[in-house]
Amino acid sequence: MDSILIVEDKDSLREMLIDFLKKEGFEVGSAKDGKEAIEKLRGGRFSVMLLDLKIPKVNGMQVLKESSSEEVTTIIMTAYGTIETAVEAMKLGAFDFISKPVDLDHIILLIRRALEQKRIVRENILLKTEFADRFQPTEIISKSKSMVEVAALAQRVAASTSNVLILGESGTGKELFARSIHSMSPRKDYPFVPINCAAIPKDLLENELFGSERGAFTGAVRKKIGKFEFADRGTVFLDEIGDLNLSLQAKILRVIQEKSFERLGGTKNINVDLRIIAASNKDLKAAIGKGNFRDDLYYRLSVFPILLPPLRERKEDIPLLASYFIQKYTKEIKKGPFELSDEAKKVLLSYDWPGNVRELENTIERAIILCDGRKILSKHIVISPVTPTPSISLSNIPKDNLRAAGRWGARVTESQVIKDALIEYRGNKTKVAKALKVSYKTLLEKIKEYKI
Repeated sequence: MDSILIVEDKDSLREMLIDFLKKEGFEVGSAKDGKEAIEKLRGGRFSVMLLDLKIPKVNGMQVLKESSSEEVTTIIMTAYGTIETAVEAMKLGAFDFISKPVDLDHIILLIRRALEQKRIVRENILLKTEFADRFQPTEIISKSKSMVEVAALAQRVAASTSNVLILGESGTGKELFARSIHSMSPRKDYPFVPINCAAIPKDLLENELFGSERGAFTGAVRKKIGKFEFADRGTVFLDEIGDLNLSLQAKILRVIQEKSFERLGGTKNINVDLRIIAASNKDLKAAIGKGNFRDDLYYRLSVFPILLPPLRERKEDIPLLASYFIQKYTKEIKKGPFELSDEAKKVLLSYDWPGNVRELENTIERAIILCDGRKILSKHIVISPVTPTPSISLSNIPKDNLRAAGRWGARVTESQVIKDALIEYRGNKTKVAKALKVSYKTLLEKIKEYKI
């Protein structure tokens, strides 16, 4: 539920606004002066603040500056004679202003506009952060019986509120299925928030999931909204949940059971309404037996388990997937059109694809780059080992080789080394950077450059 903070020194107006907004379904907090308002902002979670500029102790402009670091949208309430000041406040970040005496219908309209703007901004942040366009469309490409059955299960569970656990090897399409379930669910108009539990360093993951209050730790100069809070009314996808430590497992269990959590350094419960879809390429039951995974969390997550078969068990899908990836990279690289030769199909069908659909996609992308004509031949199907050899690093790839290969050859060389390493280390970028003997920052820049 969205919470509104009313900052007004006149008791009658403050009480009237509190009663009105509560009847409209909001949680409401209040402050009668600027000092109390700043304390409330730092200690609570508010979506919108109604702020009178002329208030005791600390003036409204100072409260407005404080609110900019607290993720709250401010609507100014002003008397006729201070409209110029209200306009100045908008230049400092206020959303809008309303003149006194206040019109309640106008106030509720402004509040709902402010909340809608916050929702759109949050969704845009998520889209930019996660490069969601690279996962479209969410249509499952398959004609194998096993995958058709799995797709039917996904469609059935999408309409429910149950948590889902997707199991399968790396590269089988667990995130694609999670997105499909979300897109078919009643939550489809709200955020889908993916989190790779193996890719974020453990000391940063808690902050990423739950957010933090200002001053919670060294460097926390402002309040941070966590992914669970972003996902309110939507879906959280916890990929590689088997990599979570026991402490974080306990906190996620609390979110599932109580639908609430606290930010790092915070004391107030933040209520959220969300669905959790988890995924793992590990045997979680075996992890329970070893004491590495909580059995109570497992049973909470596996209300509706879905097992994705590996590509080697549904080889009839390989030509279909290859055709899809050929069309995708023909548009992206702006070459072609291309056709897969019979010899190339035989090579694809004869391989077991330990990296599954992700490895097939990488192979097709590489084949298109290497192909000079219109037909992809067997010589263009270069199968790389999934495990990078210890001697491979980005820093020791000969620069002369890259220049001789040209732009796309360089892309093949560096991009493939990174992709193979990401597969080997299950997306853990810290381990990948160490294996490839480059800094974490350089690795992130390469991943962004090659759109991996």
